[in-house]
Amino acid sequence: MGNRVLVVATSDIGADEINSTLRSSSQLAGRIDEASEVRVVAPASGLSKLAWLTNADDDAREDAAGRAEAVADALPADSVETEVGDTDPLQAIIDALRTFDADEVVVVTRTADEASWLESGTVEAARDRLDLPITHLVVS
Repeated sequence: MGNRVLVVATSDIGADEINSTLRSSSQLAGRIDEASEVRVVAPASGLSKLAWLTNADDDAREDAAGRAEAVADALPADSVETEVGDTDPLQAIIDALRTFDADEVVVVTRTADEASWLESGTVEAARDRLDLPITHLVVS
């Protein structure tokens, strides 16, 4: 049995960008393979503050489901599950770890300049709160 990896892909990252980043990442080389067990979580974090305040997250959840599938398709693992996570990416990670005992976490985000208000600081907060190796991949 291979590694158990939680992959978290934040908002507004296109399938082509995800595929390119994951497939070319030297940081993931040899760590996610056919024997790995992977759970992909896509937080529904592509929300404006108004949409978040009014709980109008249907579109964001639909986008997140597509993003999770795109990430799953880009991974070489045979066993990949997908789910839509909380609007707060850190909470989505914590929620996923309650039911998936990961050996490590991979967080895929946009650049700091392009990150949404819900995404900002996710990797740093996760590193502060979790006792797991966390790899941060940036999609430009």
